Amino acid sequence: MEALKSSFLYTTTPLHTLSSKPSKTQKPSKPKPTTFHCSVTPDPWSLSDGNKPKSKNPKNRLSDDNARRIIKSKAQYLSALRRNQGSRAQTPKWIKRTPEQMVRYLEDDRNGHLYGKHVVAAIQKVRSLSGRPEGSYDMREVMGSFVTKLTFREMCTVLKEQKGWRQVRDFFDWMKLQLCYRPSVIVYTIVLRIYGQVGKIKLAEQTFLEMLEAGCEPDEVACGTMLCAYARWGRHKAMLSFYAAVQERGITLSVAVFNFMLSSLQKKSLHRNVVELWVQMVDSRVVANRFSFTVVISSFVKEGLAEEAFKTFREMKAMGFVPEEVTYSLLITLSSKMRNRDEALKLYGDMSSLKIVPSSFTCASLLALHYKSGDYSKALSLFSEMERNKISADEVIYGLLIRIYGKLGLYEDAIKTFEEIERLGLLSNEKTYIAMAQVHLNSGNFQKALNTMEKMRSKDIWFSRFALIVLLKCHVMKEDLASAEVTFQALSKTGLPDYGSCNDILNLYMRLGLTDKAKEFVIQLRKDQIEFDEELLKTVMKLYCKENMLEDADQLIEELAASGSFKDSKFVKTFSMAMHGDFRRPAEDAIEPMGHQSVMALRLVLSLYLADGNGVKMEENVKLLLKTASGVSVASQLISKFIREGKKPTLWLNMPHNNHVATCFNSLDHALNKNSFVMLWSCLKNQLYILNQESTIYSKCDISKAEDLCGLLTKLGFKLDDATNASMITFYAMQHKLKQAKEVFATVADSCVPGKPLCSSMIDAYTRCGKPEEAYLFYKEQTNRGHDLGAVAISMLVNFLTNCGKYRDAEKVIVDSFHESVELDTVAYNTFIKAMLEAGKLHFAASIYDRMLSMGVVPSIQTYSTMISVHGRGRNLEKAVEMFNMAKSMGVALDEKAYTNMICYYGKAGKSHEASILFSKMQEEGITPGQVSYNIMINIYAAAGLHHEAEELFHAMRRNGCSPDDSTYLALVRAYVEGLRYSEAEEAITSMQKVGISPSRAHFSILLTAFAKAGLCGEAERVFRELISSGLSPDLGCYRTMLRGYVDYGHVEQGISFFETISGSAEPDRFIMSAAVHLYQLGGMELRAEGVLNSMSRLGIPFLENLEVGSKARIS
Repeated sequence: MEALKSSFLYTTTPLHTLSSKPSKTQKPSKPKPTTFHCSVTPDPWSLSDGNKPKSKNPKNRLSDDNARRIIKSKAQYLSALRRNQGSRAQTPKWIKRTPEQMVRYLEDDRNGHLYGKHVVAAIQKVRSLSGRPEGSYDMREVMGSFVTKLTFREMCTVLKEQKGWRQVRDFFDWMKLQLCYRPSVIVYTIVLRIYGQVGKIKLAEQTFLEMLEAGCEPDEVACGTMLCAYARWGRHKAMLSFYAAVQERGITLSVAVFNFMLSSLQKKSLHRNVVELWVQMVDSRVVANRFSFTVVISSFVKEGLAEEAFKTFREMKAMGFVPEEVTYSLLITLSSKMRNRDEALKLYGDMSSLKIVPSSFTCASLLALHYKSGDYSKALSLFSEMERNKISADEVIYGLLIRIYGKLGLYEDAIKTFEEIERLGLLSNEKTYIAMAQVHLNSGNFQKALNTMEKMRSKDIWFSRFALIVLLKCHVMKEDLASAEVTFQALSKTGLPDYGSCNDILNLYMRLGLTDKAKEFVIQLRKDQIEFDEELLKTVMKLYCKENMLEDADQLIEELAASGSFKDSKFVKTFSMAMHGDFRRPAEDAIEPMGHQSVMALRLVLSLYLADGNGVKMEENVKLLLKTASGVSVASQLISKFIREGKKPTLWLNMPHNNHVATCFNSLDHALNKNSFVMLWSCLKNQLYILNQESTIYSKCDISKAEDLCGLLTKLGFKLDDATNASMITFYAMQHKLKQAKEVFATVADSCVPGKPLCSSMIDAYTRCGKPEEAYLFYKEQTNRGHDLGAVAISMLVNFLTNCGKYRDAEKVIVDSFHESVELDTVAYNTFIKAMLEAGKLHFAASIYDRMLSMGVVPSIQTYSTMISVHGRGRNLEKAVEMFNMAKSMGVALDEKAYTNMICYYGKAGKSHEASILFSKMQEEGITPGQVSYNIMINIYAAAGLHHEAEELFHAMRRNGCSPDDSTYLALVRAYVEGLRYSEAEEAITSMQKVGISPSRAHFSILLTAFAKAGLCGEAERVFRELISSGLSPDLGCYRTMLRGYVDYGHVEQGISFFETISGSAEPDRFIMSAAVHLYQLGGMELRAEGVLNSMSRLGIPFLENLEVGSKARIS
């Protein structure tokens, strides 16, 4: 730009441009005085003597003054002539060629070509120089053969067709030496364009000055070419200075030049300059096109000029231009940031009507808008629309979708979306990991949230402050104190911790009972001047109230009230008034209910005074509280709160008599060895036994607070609501204090009709205290008085009576409830059906189900599952299958229990194939079989003798991560035995011992029976010895099995020896003693046989005469 530091940039002299229709009366304007700022370069608009260059012909101006106008006019004339040419149209004489011209045209071989042969040859000659180094040729020598052969116009053509800037420079220098050359703004414009294309800005500037010195006055094309060169190469400062000079001289540029400058400025994010240039463009009345509007609207948006952006957008549409997708996208994003949802949706609707497919960025903006406004259904429909239009989603969109699924509770969909992102290789942003972790936290699965954050750490993704906040929430939910404290320290290094994180840590300390740490933490918070919000303040006040810290609570409230940050907080105002006893409000205000914040404040203050134990002060504040509109309600809530907190068991590992258990736990932290584990398990069993024998340990402080407050309210003549009385009854029931529970109920029953919650709590009290007879008498007493206990209480009573074996009383309650037309729900009907199932009254259970349907009560999955058991136990398999299919047809989502129930009854009916098909179908439905389901199916295979299938299912069970138990191995042993695979059966018993499962007597009994029946008495004896060596005691069944083998196969001596071995330990049994008599008789031991017979007679045991020794041996 140094080369153009002349009066072209600094003079105020306007350029004289000729209009298309010059007026004869127009007088030239007087030139304004020129100010020079450079002493080196002369004024390019004048000669060295300061005068304007003059033409040789004084009547005409410079030769190029009207050249462009004439060319354009001629082109327009020819175009119109071709369009309107008819039969009488005559071609102008100056268009016709003479015969000489035609001969020359044919000789030049120009027919069908753009240029003549000599022009093409000149172009190729000059272009061939591009491969030669600079200075290795002389353009005069190269073009010597073309001297006088090229006209000025043809030289311009050769110049225009060049590609290299050096050839342009050298050819232009040669061109100026030719006789036909005349200075022209056209030829200079060609040179400027080529220099501008290759970035030779300095040469372009020198050429422009040369053009001025040659007396060629630049027009809008030349100036536009120069401006485009500046714009193309990012010389924005020079461009704007040059444009200012052009503007001062009244040259109106074309819209293409303006677009070039606007685009160049925008690429460098010079949006303010874009806006200013746009204003000047509008002032110059240059008609903008679609590209101009697109660029300017983008800059308006980037500058935050929303009003101007939308105004320009409306102008664009009014001129008939269809906005591009990027324009809509920018405006939709702007509307989303401004929370102008209606405008954004209107723009999207406009796009859809024009059939403009939105980009992924536009969809992301709309999804974010729907997410923030809580319109999740529209967000999901938009995502479906994206899939229909095949718009590829990026990580941002997937991240928004995960958040939306989380808000809707569709956690499985959120997990699938996250896995899809990972599979597509799009997972790279911290926000996506955090979104997934928050979804896991909202679903209560803190471990999966932690796994997600750890996966993020493994990818070397930097943890931001927000990521640390989420990680802290994970550790707090897990109650991992050490990790939570480390994360909080890391968060503190990024700046002062936010009040939400402080609240999380404080709540964790309080949940773990670490009150000392909680106090120290609060002191540190106040020392660091952490800003409190209401939630953090409430948590701190709860700590103060729990620890009876009256002075600290009063001081904190006063500080916050004085600071002004909580001037509008009802919580702080109410707390302050309650602390100072200022509850005397006008009577008309007393009828207004208090808000949630005020109620919480009153509860906390009352808790403080209750903990302080000052009866006078407490009574005074309770009286003040009861004067408020919500006073009784607040007091009742507080009593319920004390009861709930009092129910929480004390952490028994911290108790003095459990120090040994704690020591074992600490040893496990360092090294998990067998001795420590055995010691720990022994201690645990002892302490669990103690806890089961004793009542649950309750916080006496909280319970005494509840009792004191309840007594005070009764003393002042106020009645508690049913919910509070029910809580008191439930608390006494948990302590097995049935007498106190009855007293509370009697207090209410004497004054009014007890509500359903109270009756339910009394039934619960009788249940917890194990008094079925009293529970039934209570039910009869209340129903005789005409009280409706409700479906809940009746369900509890029927369940309690059934569990205690009082089936007849349970049936009476059911019949009475039907007779009294008690309104029952699904749970009650389920309880009734199950009770009659356990009582064996299957027909009555079926009739209860029929009544349930007739009353319009919708069955649940538990209903169908129980009814399958009813029909299955009644050996009505068809009805059971019908019930199962009915549940499926009703759209009820069947669970594992329903499937397993049906599979079990298929097995009992001997239909192992149908059971196997249903087991496979259960897995196809996405239900993972549990241990019970596997055990039942293996048992079915065992009963059918399908040991191969049983073995395969056993291995599949282990592959699927389901650990077999002793029942699994028992079924597997039975399957092997049924298939006569005795060695595999023994291996199964050995393998279960290897994995730490001790075999029971039943495992050995199956093998024992199989060997005895097969006559393999030696093997049976070996198994019998293994049973004893395993620490198990044989029962009568084992003894009978062994003796049966000896008797059936005629092993007299072994039988006698076995009998004499067990005679001292086995209980008297008819078969054992009868078998001994037969064996003694065959062995010739009549006296011993007589002795056994006498013993049987003495014990009243009849003798089995039809036993035949060796019956199976003779058959074999």
